[in-house]
Amino acid sequence: MMEEAREAVPYVIQNLRSVYGVPVRERGLDPLDALIETILSQSTTNTNSRRAFENLKRRFPVWDEARRARASSIEAAIRSGGLARQKSVRIKNLLNEIHARRGALDLSFLARVPLEEARQFLSSFKGVGPKTVACTLLFALGLPVFPIDTHIFRIARRLGLLTEKCSDEEAHRRMEDVIPVERYYEAHINLIRHGRKICRPQNPLCEECCLIDYCRYYENSI
Repeated sequence: MMEEAREAVPYVIQNLRSVYGVPVRERGLDPLDALIETILSQSTTNTNSRRAFENLKRRFPVWDEARRARASSIEAAIRSGGLARQKSVRIKNLLNEIHARRGALDLSFLARVPLEEARQFLSSFKGVGPKTVACTLLFALGLPVFPIDTHIFRIARRLGLLTEKCSDEEAHRRMEDVIPVERYYEAHINLIRHGRKICRPQNPLCEECCLIDYCRYYENSI
């Protein structure tokens, strides 16, 4: 069953493209910006996390200012993003640790080291999981990694690409294996779009779904 799902991946990507188009990549993202913005996106909406990040950058235009500030000042700046107390402490500790290890708040070196070394460096920080690592490396540096968020997890399970008990790390490895490298960005963005609009957690709009022919969830529901 899993192999059948794997064979359907090119058609899944093509069908998503026919509905949502080819997403345009943002250029010139700073990796530390991307890392912190991804941390802020955890357990909240895109709108809230974007507002929190913009407020944080407005309050602290230079990351070293945030590193030197009280966690409570960071918390006040990111309050609109939810879980502000936990995230403020996480961000301050992250900035302090990067500075202690590297002597500066600059992650551009990640583009020049082997991919696994870049993954391991980011993964070594508390609160930085596989999705946050992958988002930072893909969005900021264009490295060949595939981030999986809650929408992608849900769709991949419904398509039969991932099992229900698949771990976060295993899921990232599996999806990087089945999706062509040159389609990582496109597939990531379009799967999220599809998850928000059609393949919702509750009451998915299966009759409007462009992936219905490949969906185990739909097959089992009829």
